[in-house]
Amino acid sequence: MTWYLRLACALLLAPLHAADLNAQLDSKIADALAKSGAPSVSVAMVLDGKPAYAKAFGKADLASGRAADTNTRYAVGSVSKQFTAAALLLLQEEGKLSLDDTVAKYFPNFTRAREITIRQLLSHTSGYEDYAPQDYLIPEWTRPISPMGVLERWATKPLNFEPGTKWQYSNTNYVLAGQIFEKASGQGLVDFLKARIFGPLGMASAGDWPPANASDATAYTRYALGPPRPVGREAAGWYFAAGELAMTPSDLAKWDTAFLEHRILSERSYEEFTREVRLSNGDYTHYALGLSLGDLNGVPSISHGGEVSGFLSSNAVYPTRRAAVVVLSNEDGVTLVSGLARQIATLTLLPERTEPSEKDTARVEAVLAGLQKGRIDRALFTANANSYFSTTALADCAKSLGALGKLKKVTASGENLRGGMTHRTYRAEFAKKTVTLNIYLLPDGKFEQFMVEGD
Repeated sequence: MTWYLRLACALLLAPLHAADLNAQLDSKIADALAKSGAPSVSVAMVLDGKPAYAKAFGKADLASGRAADTNTRYAVGSVSKQFTAAALLLLQEEGKLSLDDTVAKYFPNFTRAREITIRQLLSHTSGYEDYAPQDYLIPEWTRPISPMGVLERWATKPLNFEPGTKWQYSNTNYVLAGQIFEKASGQGLVDFLKARIFGPLGMASAGDWPPANASDATAYTRYALGPPRPVGREAAGWYFAAGELAMTPSDLAKWDTAFLEHRILSERSYEEFTREVRLSNGDYTHYALGLSLGDLNGVPSISHGGEVSGFLSSNAVYPTRRAAVVVLSNEDGVTLVSGLARQIATLTLLPERTEPSEKDTARVEAVLAGLQKGRIDRALFTANANSYFSTTALADCAKSLGALGKLKKVTASGENLRGGMTHRTYRAEFAKKTVTLNIYLLPDGKFEQFMVEGD
């Protein structure tokens, strides 16, 4: 085929592939939202360093029936922390402070201020106690407070541990880091972010909350498995530099794109921003500066989630794939956001490793139910697997699994490829015990291995 014919074919196929991916995403997101019962979810995605998807599903406000759209703002909670860290890195570039400065340089009266550095605040290794560990709105948070009011109560307590010896998430760290920023710069943190980050990147929706805009998503919560219930928001001053920002997913994705391209900050600052902080004994924290470090089946990820009253958020960047996934929702108390973010990333970055379907899980449950009775449908298994399930094996399965009581739930916990097969692990929760399933599947769907192991 000549080069121009190959190019023509490629140009024809590329839009079809994008349309197919968008259709798959639409279906997966709509299905996840429906199953969760949350009012809305809004998603933005970056692929190959460029905006690739942005769509909102559901209702921004249930009472009025107002639909969520791509211009609807959501509170992003602790995703705000990376912006606080970036602001302090920018000040360090200007020589106005060092991340290795101690707290005492700015606030000498706080607990052991001469022993704790800004870097330890940003990496949650300071020892300051978290003032907001609850996942629901407590009465105190409905009354306004100043950031210094927070610190005067929580940064004057005895430390939870010796500085640098443990990792423990603490919003107190970031309120203090924000106060240090404002003292060193002479500027309000959000004003600085608007001038140095949000404005240059075109993040027009990004700002603090409160105050709320009439077009913002309404906050909802849930009690157990009940319906969405309107819920209040934290009053001014409580979250400050730890979690006060709100924006659209598309604007957050603009930040992710700049992050992938190492804009805004210097190369040295990006290296500090994303370098894992170790404890004093060398142990890993899997945390950098306002950023969690991990992987998606081997693909490195730099991410952070967020939760404030009525909102959940997930923001993940995949540097080696030049990709990012943003998922925001206006209901707390559900598991929609983190799971959906992972599903979207898997579908787009690792299409050969898509999550097991409900049908797959139901088939595994059926096999387990049979094993509890000492029976299997041998047509579902390869010759090797059938040889494994001898009379003795089936009798042992029936006796040991039958004693565990009713099978309550089977949950997929991992997947990879090996030996031309799909290797999956599941957690099977019985009434009396939880076990692990170690399974290999051939391309035709037959089980080459189905092992039940102690959890």
